[in-house]
Amino acid sequence: MNTDSIYTVLPPSLQNLACTWAGWQRERARFNPHFHRVLREWMVSGRGSEESLQTIQQERLVELVRRARRYVPHYEKMNIPEPEAQVDAAKGIAQILALFPVLEKTTYRDAPESFISKDIPTKLLLEGTTSGTTGSALRLWYTPDTLAEEYATVWRQRRASGVALRDPHFSFGGQLIVPLNQQGPPFWRRNHWSKQVLFSLYHMKSENLPAYVDALHELPGAYVQGYPSSLYLLGNAMLSSGRPLPKGRLKAVFPSSESLLAYHRRVIEEAFAAPIFDRYGSSEFAVSMTGCSEGRLHVDMEFGIVEVEVQEETNDYVRGPLVVTGLANHATPFIRYRIGDVGTRSKHACPCGRQGDNFLEADGRLEDYVVTPDGRWVGRLDHIFKGQPDVKEAQILQEEVSSIEVRMVLRPAFDGRSQDALLKEIRSRLGEKIRIDLRQVDEIPREANGKFRAVKSAVGRNEG
Repeated sequence: MNTDSIYTVLPPSLQNLACTWAGWQRERARFNPHFHRVLREWMVSGRGSEESLQTIQQERLVELVRRARRYVPHYEKMNIPEPEAQVDAAKGIAQILALFPVLEKTTYRDAPESFISKDIPTKLLLEGTTSGTTGSALRLWYTPDTLAEEYATVWRQRRASGVALRDPHFSFGGQLIVPLNQQGPPFWRRNHWSKQVLFSLYHMKSENLPAYVDALHELPGAYVQGYPSSLYLLGNAMLSSGRPLPKGRLKAVFPSSESLLAYHRRVIEEAFAAPIFDRYGSSEFAVSMTGCSEGRLHVDMEFGIVEVEVQEETNDYVRGPLVVTGLANHATPFIRYRIGDVGTRSKHACPCGRQGDNFLEADGRLEDYVVTPDGRWVGRLDHIFKGQPDVKEAQILQEEVSSIEVRMVLRPAFDGRSQDALLKEIRSRLGEKIRIDLRQVDEIPREANGKFRAVKSAVGRNEG
């Protein structure tokens, strides 16, 4: 019996203990001494001028490229000249980036090991995957310092919104923390170490939502974080029952992992009675943008560089596909990486006063919900494909509540064992009642805007 199977049969009290243990481990990994040092430095640098931020960018880019050209096989063979810093940092950054072609996801996916830096001891490397939104999660490697620097961008934003590291909070993420066969509350578990209440996304049907609303009113929490689609469902339930949170109950709402749409924002802000501070990031540690009080996204310039391949331009903005360069991950550097999202960069300074690049929006994931036969609305199902290396790409289609079709572009290694593992992952989130039809296809068409839509549902349309 594996660890997940053992967890599901434990009583809630011991599941809370397991969540607390996991929370302690995560906190040790994320909030190490490097995190605290960098956070202190970036709290200061974030208040600096655009020129001072560009100077930091150039220094970090020069170091990244010098290491990459010497130690990373993919970049070694490119014969990139030694980078040189310029007095005009903006000019220097542009000159260095111009040495590199755009890195496509397919290039990385076909040979990820060629991006691993040879000068970092294997024992220091942590391995992860991207979200797998297209059913093709990328393997990647990073160091504890890389993870710490990403969380420094997160906590710089949160500190600015009045939230402290040890504040109690609510989380709505993709973890399977409540067994799917549990019929009654509590549909949440407690991580006592981090003062965190983790809510299940997989029990959010209409008859269960009042219990969620009760918990938000009764349990201690200074802020909430989670998927916009789930916060939106809960927000609607709070408003329709006349039970929004009282103003001042929460300090802030931090959406994550999905695009925050305009109708999400309206409902969530009204129901939770707190300002929303959005964030745009990536599993590749290649970019971080953090939201401000004006609703804009500011590039965390110490962490990464964002270019826009201009497809549309006005006097106020430029819009197009994003090409990003991560400055924090020397283990697997992503230099001029076309990440697959589109952004709108403002040509004007943000009214909030923060200097540097700012975006009006960044369009990432947009998915529908899958509606199960027992009435649950389930969003963010990319977790299904994270551990499925033999599935090159996948899309979930739903025309009726009773069934889904999973279209898959497969790799040659996909076999009966792969299929069983995939079905187990789907069942663990959607239950036993829904019919699952697996269909192999040669390709999955993109939307009219060129984006991949991982879930398309006629009964759970995500369009407000």
